[in-house]
Amino acid sequence: MKQDSRTTRRTFLRDTMAVAGATLAAGLPGCASPKRQAAPVVGRRLEKLRVAFIGTGGMGRAHIESVLDLPVVCPCYCDVDTQRMAEAVEHFPGARAYQDYRRMFDAQHADFDAVMVATPDHHHYPATMIAMQLGKHVYTQKPLTHTPWEARQLTEAARKYQVATQMGNQGHAGEGWRLVYEWVHSGAVGDIVATHTWTDRPIWPQGMERPEGEDAVPANLDWDAWLGPAPLRPYKADVYHPFRWRGWLDFGAGALGDMACHTMDGVFAVLNPGWPTAVEPVASMPVTAEAFPGAAMIKWEFPARGRRRAFTSYWYDGGLRPPLPPELEPGRRLPGTGNLFVGTKGKMLISGDYLESPRLIPESRMRDIGRPLQMLERSPGQVAEWVLAAMGERPLDYAQSNFGYSGPFTEAVLLGNLALRIGRRLEWDGANMRVTNVPEANALLTKEYREGWRFGV
Repeated sequence: MKQDSRTTRRTFLRDTMAVAGATLAAGLPGCASPKRQAAPVVGRRLEKLRVAFIGTGGMGRAHIESVLDLPVVCPCYCDVDTQRMAEAVEHFPGARAYQDYRRMFDAQHADFDAVMVATPDHHHYPATMIAMQLGKHVYTQKPLTHTPWEARQLTEAARKYQVATQMGNQGHAGEGWRLVYEWVHSGAVGDIVATHTWTDRPIWPQGMERPEGEDAVPANLDWDAWLGPAPLRPYKADVYHPFRWRGWLDFGAGALGDMACHTMDGVFAVLNPGWPTAVEPVASMPVTAEAFPGAAMIKWEFPARGRRRAFTSYWYDGGLRPPLPPELEPGRRLPGTGNLFVGTKGKMLISGDYLESPRLIPESRMRDIGRPLQMLERSPGQVAEWVLAAMGERPLDYAQSNFGYSGPFTEAVLLGNLALRIGRRLEWDGANMRVTNVPEANALLTKEYREGWRFGV
């Protein structure tokens, strides 16, 4: 039910919550670039992993800090904005600096073994694909890609190039989803028939139109490199760079793309859903020609798989939430971000972006069942997993959010954005990667790339 732009936010939230209540109650019924081809380095044990950082501010800064206690050295790094290189300069004073990662790969690709990618979403795919084609191990921030087509390409590339890969959804290395897995697979809540995931995002502008005019590009910023594969857009101060790009169709993936690769991780890690059969925008604030909506509710339908029954997943952002489950004790509220797993024998409430605090509800059931028996190995940390795999100390799939897992996960998540843009229920043929009931939607599975920025398997 796409809302008219005159609909007030309060009315929209009220009406959508009514829909959410009904669903909760019903829960129980490209071309390859030949010059970049290189044989991957596989099976060679390294004493130090030579990592090139693509993006050194924001999450790039977090990447740098995450390796300081690991056997990692940095020969070079890249950021389009020289003012955001301070962390790299401090920790790697002898490393070479670039503003265009294509130049870094061309000039220095023999000098490093791996890359960590922390850029706006529209750069994730080209930076990652170039690296894999050169045999580099890759750690790429979430969402893994900007479009479903790119996610499928990286899934296939990981099989082809056999390098260590990891998507930066840090909670996948945590205790939370493992506890959820162990409760679910021990039968504590029965068969899962529905999941509900919500977030406190967006905390950046969405639902806007593109501004008019143009500002002078700061001397520290390579605006053409920042645009990369995206359409040419005039620079506007504080509109896109450094943080507000997430809400724009050209550069980000909205609240869903930003956070679902964290908060829906439990759904995919625990239930192994495979491809959805349908994705539907249950409710949405207006979707403009340029930006994601300010609030949305989306539904995925997943088929039965093996002994697991079919189930439905719901996503809420922009202030939307599922209704309070009746099992929740009086006075308790839903957390600002979290999950609710609905099973045939009970429910589980999971707090936090990283599924940090799962518990069975009501509290009496939590006391009766207690902590589940351990079924899964625990992690030394998400970056450590990837470094150990890249150094040859562990197999490639020791990195638990490798592209064999995170590629299909990202693809399914981004189909939600496709449904928002089309405004209709989409029936999905995953094996052939196509929408079967709305043929025109297939054009939006991918996008146009500027000359020099399209790379395929």
